[in-house]
Amino acid sequence: MAFTLYSLLQAALLCVNAIAVLHEERFLKNIGWGTDQGIGGFGEEPGIKSQLMNLIRSVRTVMRVPLIIVNSIAIVLLLLIG
Repeated sequence: MAFTLYSLLQAALLCVNAIAVLHEERFLKNIGWGTDQGIGGFGEEPGIKSQLMNLIRSVRTVMRVPLIIVNSIAIVLLLLIG
């Protein structure tokens, strides 16, 4: 298997899919990353944990429909090309 641009894009798609399926109550609360974590006070910069939680939430909300479309295209390409 050669290292191509398509394999790199497919790996990125798999990583985004992995982020999108993380469920807060089921997986993230076990490691202490649940929704009850506060962002912080006024004027304080958010920590890395809250920034990662915001990234996970935004990927789950914004990328839901585009991921369905991109996954469908990737499956059709794999079926056609092989």
